[in-house]
Amino acid sequence: MVFTVQGVLDCLGSKRAWLVLLLLGSMAPAYGQDKLQTPQETNERIQQLATAAQGRHGDNTIGSGDLLHIDVYDVPDLSRDVRVSDSGMISLPLIPGRIQAGGLTTYQLEQKLAELLITNGLVTHPQVSVFVREQNSQPVSVVGAVNRPTVHQVIRPTTLLEVLAQAGGIADDAGAVVLVTRPVTSAPAGSEAKGAGDPQTITIRLRDLLDSGDPQFNIRVFGGDVVSVPRGGIIYVAGAVQQPGGFVLQNMGEQMTTLKALALARGLLSSSKPDKAVILRRNPDTGEKKEIEVDLKKIMRRKAEDIRLYANDVLFVPDSTGRRALYRAGEAALSVTTGLVILRAGR
Repeated sequence: MVFTVQGVLDCLGSKRAWLVLLLLGSMAPAYGQDKLQTPQETNERIQQLATAAQGRHGDNTIGSGDLLHIDVYDVPDLSRDVRVSDSGMISLPLIPGRIQAGGLTTYQLEQKLAELLITNGLVTHPQVSVFVREQNSQPVSVVGAVNRPTVHQVIRPTTLLEVLAQAGGIADDAGAVVLVTRPVTSAPAGSEAKGAGDPQTITIRLRDLLDSGDPQFNIRVFGGDVVSVPRGGIIYVAGAVQQPGGFVLQNMGEQMTTLKALALARGLLSSSKPDKAVILRRNPDTGEKKEIEVDLKKIMRRKAEDIRLYANDVLFVPDSTGRRALYRAGEAALSVTTGLVILRAGR
């Protein structure tokens, strides 16, 4: 923790201040505070890993609604654009019946068409090429706490980091996990989805995803997947602290308290007035704002119960110059948070 002994002694004027240092210092490992990352740093990491792990361009898997361009060398009557039907079928002149294209790769369909041309005595040595002109059958939706919710068409092997990068990265208030909801029947054999029936939800910790880019976490996504990033909420610490800022709650059910918030903010400045701190809270239903007086000095001495903080709370610790201004206008502390850096726990 970045926390000075002199600063605590000045704040508390007590020989027992070392107890506070032990208390706050012990919190850092639990919150993984080796490093704090801004949203920009987090999203740069997502882009970097997505580029490094980008799948190679491969054969497209054909699905209903796709527009295919089929070219048979030297047979212009068979070269044309065809739309794959809802049942995955296509039709070509001179070839009897309908042809199953859905679920095949472009290479597999080329081989199938060549065999049909030979079997029906149409071409002796056919050269067939298939190109997906429009891909409409492999949508991956990216929703939740991302900068640009989007629908991404999977036209080649694509990873989770790639679709997050396509969505502009995660938002400031993103939580700790990424959820991939997959309709099991749409996932190809050998994918992470197993079994049949109800959709499967894969939960991946954001920290694991960003730390390594390992395929165990940076999984492939398939058409029909929904990638969602739940919101975690933010609490703000402003005023006479070492590192003012907004700190992302790892999930909405996480218990955040004033002491934990101070630990994240690296402790108090020597000029702080911890016994005059306030929590500024807005009622999400009515918009009404209220101030909750907090004596951090008593809490740190364990003479008062620690107070829980909720998403969007502002813990304001005044100093000798800012105390009166706060009480003249309760919104002053709210304005202090404008432009503060938003931080999330790193590895």
